[in-house]
Amino acid sequence: MKTHTFVLVHPAWHGAWVWKKVAPLLRESGHLVLTPTLTGLGERSHLAGPEVGLDSHVTDVVNELTNRDLHDVVLVGHSSSGAVITGAADRVPGRITRLIYLDAFVPADGQAVFDLITPARRQALEALVSAEGNGWLLPRFAPVPWETIVRDLWGVTDNDDVRWMLEHLGPTPVGHFRDPVKRRDAAAERLARDYIRCLQFSNPSFDRHAAMAQHDSLWRYRELSASHHAAVTIPDQVAALLVELAG
Repeated sequence: MKTHTFVLVHPAWHGAWVWKKVAPLLRESGHLVLTPTLTGLGERSHLAGPEVGLDSHVTDVVNELTNRDLHDVVLVGHSSSGAVITGAADRVPGRITRLIYLDAFVPADGQAVFDLITPARRQALEALVSAEGNGWLLPRFAPVPWETIVRDLWGVTDNDDVRWMLEHLGPTPVGHFRDPVKRRDAAAERLARDYIRCLQFSNPSFDRHAAMAQHDSLWRYRELSASHHAAVTIPDQVAALLVELAG
């Protein structure tokens, strides 16, 4: 079996920890798997500050690829990190062989994640930043308890998984959402890419991206009968699908 190099990029509020079920499955099959933690999140939360934004997170991924001299990388982004892998591809397209968006945002040039959500939701998140984040830190996904989000919105119902996620979720510098993506490199725009839609998670933006992927010859489209956090709830299926798409 051909082996691949996977770089798995976590979304806002998370860290490399979110891949703890998927990464070992890929490694057991002989693949090289890297799971960088973005600046200001996870075990790097002490580096959070007003200056941290999307470009910081794109640079985190670019540095992972360049400092390790990685090539033919399958770059995977989940949820808001769709913006991160899009920006990284624009910076180092020659090191990437495929982009995989796992229930993720796909911003156009000049778009930010905040441009891809509803005005009402953006207003609610901006209010949280003002009220609880000193104008630069987004503390939560929504103005409701984390457990409600994890169980009811993200569809993680196993008690051990819920407890584990609640212990690790943390604030995200709002620049991750506010800052626009750059898509300027023609070579990056020619990269092969896949969209995986998790059907049990309601999200109009992801539905639009899924429809785009089904009608654009540059894309391949797949579905999972899963909640938004498929890497947590059905890691075996996620790992198998990543290998299939990489091949």
